[in-house]
Amino acid sequence: MPATGRLSVSVLGAGLIGMDLAAKITHSDCLDLRLLAGRHDADPALRRAARRGLPVATGGIRSVVDAGEDFDVVFDATNAACHAEHAEKLAASGALIVDLTPSRVGQLIVPTVNRADIGSQRDISMVTCGGQACLPILHAISRVHAIDCIEVVTTAATLSVGHASRLNLDEYVGTTQDAIRWFTGVEDVKALVNISPARPAATFRVAMYLLGKDLTADSVRSLVDGAADEIRTFAQGFEVKVCTVNDSRAFVSVEVAAAGDRLPRYAGNLDIINSAAVRAAEFYAADRLAPAGRGTS
Repeated sequence: MPATGRLSVSVLGAGLIGMDLAAKITHSDCLDLRLLAGRHDADPALRRAARRGLPVATGGIRSVVDAGEDFDVVFDATNAACHAEHAEKLAASGALIVDLTPSRVGQLIVPTVNRADIGSQRDISMVTCGGQACLPILHAISRVHAIDCIEVVTTAATLSVGHASRLNLDEYVGTTQDAIRWFTGVEDVKALVNISPARPAATFRVAMYLLGKDLTADSVRSLVDGAADEIRTFAQGFEVKVCTVNDSRAFVSVEVAAAGDRLPRYAGNLDIINSAAVRAAEFYAADRLAPAGRGTS
């Protein structure tokens, strides 16, 4: 058990997601950032991180494997094509791997829905940013109402979508659709993503269209508000903008404004997936540290 009362953590990837993850981890009471690993010596983001006193390396996955310690948690913020290889190289370490790529390799995790699955897995997938924004709501509605089909449309500002995310757009759509089916039991699912070039930059938003039976405005609104309250325990900028029911159709639209200290307000897509990933790791830490009398709330 860690002597510091915190779990040792490394972040693999120094793009938009990795850099914000590193900042969020430094604010955690139970996670200790020991390494931020990028791939390029000249990466200005890594240089800025080093100037802030963060421990950095430029060897990618090799830096993590050869770091001289077995990390308790490794966050993979690279891309979907690389995650399976990274997971294989880290398997012997025993670390919990938190996958922020849409690779569909590990167990799908939404912290407010299936926390219990975190501790039983060695590789957990944070789905996608759109998934983290919509799945708690869709799961809540589908548990109470019979839903026949679901369509989800995600819109993110172009400035908040990095190179790796653009490479992974097909995986993003497929992983989001798979996760909706998994968490709701609904087979007829469609996910779409828009990258908006608008100026000023558009705030991250997710629109959900549902077709079902016995939907009522009071019931759906209550379920949506309950799920939103739980999300705001770790993503404070989450807001329900529209919730309407018309006969057998429901429409829910949410926006997520970034509340992090290093993200612009419009980058709620980065904020919500990173906040969910850190919360999942903190749940894992709570379960590991509690037996030693160092539980976290």
